[in-house]
Amino acid sequence: MTPQPSLARIPASSFRMGSAAGRDDERPVHRVRIDSFELGVTQVTNAQYDAFVRDTREAPAPFREEAALAHPAQPVVGVSWHEAVRYCQWWSACTQRHFRLPTEAEWECAARAGVEDALYPWGDAPPQSRPGYATRWSNGPEPVARQAPNAFGLYDLCENVHEWCADWYDAHHYAVAASDNPRGPDGGTRRVSRGGSWRHQIKISRCAARSSLPPHLQYADYGFRIACDPE
Repeated sequence: MTPQPSLARIPASSFRMGSAAGRDDERPVHRVRIDSFELGVTQVTNAQYDAFVRDTREAPAPFREEAALAHPAQPVVGVSWHEAVRYCQWWSACTQRHFRLPTEAEWECAARAGVEDALYPWGDAPPQSRPGYATRWSNGPEPVARQAPNAFGLYDLCENVHEWCADWYDAHHYAVAASDNPRGPDGGTRRVSRGGSWRHQIKISRCAARSSLPPHLQYADYGFRIACDPE
């Protein structure tokens, strides 16, 4: 049996979600309250996803054999939103716990780690100021947990690969979003993703930056991390 993923307990929190200085879909800034939950310490790796493939006979991740993307400790990429959900369902069946994708609000809460209004997990200094920024991500994502974690003990948030979230995407949803444990709109055509990408010109995203993709697509800079309801 594959060891259960490492999880960090995210405390119940209240925080200001969004950014007045960001894109239109990050406004209005609004206060959100999140119940405690658990979140994967790292993005799901190739090795972890391989165990799912072996056990379920799901198709391997589509870029699994490409040399620049194949290291066992790199995040798995090219997984659609539907495949990420099935991975969570597999872990739920294995453990009798409720594994799932994080909501968009949970993800931003975790990225901020108790620091309100900062642009990035470390503050407001630009990504290019980070140690080694110019030489990282030359051909693909880094193996997970190579850099220091944030204050919640989470690695690689806002960088490495985009991470699927549970919510449907709506550019205007913040204006009508619930304040307690928001779950996004009831439907749509694109699912929310968060975090930066090794393929982008600027490779680290702001905490509030939103992205989205139709849930069936499989891109080489899209991965995910799992969430879990607390025991």
